[in-house]
Amino acid sequence: QVQLVESGGGLVQAGGSLRLSCAASGSIRSISAMAWYRQGPGKQRELVARINSGGSTYYLDSVKGRFTISRASAGNTVYLQMNSLKPEDTAVYYCNVDGTYFSGYVKNFNSWGQGTQVTVSS
Repeated sequence: QVQLVESGGGLVQAGGSLRLSCAASGSIRSISAMAWYRQGPGKQRELVARINSGGSTYYLDSVKGRFTISRASAGNTVYLQMNSLKPEDTAVYYCNVDGTYFSGYVKNFNSWGQGTQVTVSS
């Protein structure tokens, strides 16, 4: 099995910054993509940023130029650096990881973190 542990959420004023972290552990054989989603109050969950094994990235239009997704060079940790935060960024942020793990044989996995609250005050 694969477990994800997130950290870094909190309360910040508009214009401030936060850095989210997500560490994946378990019998991971490979990771194809790591991503951050968010779900605001009364809204559907949306993809915020994604990075694949080749380093290609995707960003939601509303966060381009403000958020940066990156992956640790060693280990299975993904980060989301969030700058110039706005009240509309307030949401629970979830880490999501796609890959394979070994449990007798190689299996695919798609795991979610527990979520971390980000609140941006105006």
